[in-house]
Amino acid sequence: MANNLKTIKELESLVYNLELELKKTKLILGELSGKKGKSAVDYSLKAAEFGAEGQSDEGLVIEGVFNGQVMIGPDGKQYSVPANYASKSKLVEGDMLKLTIDPSGAFIFKQISPVDRQRIVGHLVKDNESGDFVVLAGEKVFKVLLASITYFKGEEGDEVVILTPKAGDSEWAAVENIIKAKYAHPHSGDPQDLEINL
Repeated sequence: MANNLKTIKELESLVYNLELELKKTKLILGELSGKKGKSAVDYSLKAAEFGAEGQSDEGLVIEGVFNGQVMIGPDGKQYSVPANYASKSKLVEGDMLKLTIDPSGAFIFKQISPVDRQRIVGHLVKDNESGDFVVLAGEKVFKVLLASITYFKGEEGDEVVILTPKAGDSEWAAVENIIKAKYAHPHSGDPQDLEINL
């Protein structure tokens, strides 16, 4: 019985990696043939339009836009957002953040204006090339922060509930929760069928 479960897990992992490779190949083929999908949002433009910078009693205050990994300030500078904070706060591409740099040099981030979100259910896959975890959801591949996967003790093949912006295309997703493979419920097989709008 234990050998059967191990074999099933190995086969599932193989299938997910083949799906990932197929999706990456389709993207490359689309780019080569001139068929481009939705273009990603330019967050530096949004940061320039809606961001701000100034002094306060607490120190230097910068308002900018989260791009999935870092905050982009109004001048285009990038500020590292701690992965643990981004994971716990479930930050999504396009969220407005306020960074206060106090006189001692400490960075304090605060989410000030979240974008509208949608929930999508996909599968967690480890990319054989990069070694990074990604989420396969329908025809889309989303990058996720390793800190989120580690926090939820995610493993390849687990179902993942992710948050993405409702509007526009996104490369990154925030992990809301992970459903362990042994508890996952069978469904139609297409994670897109499980898309839920907030």
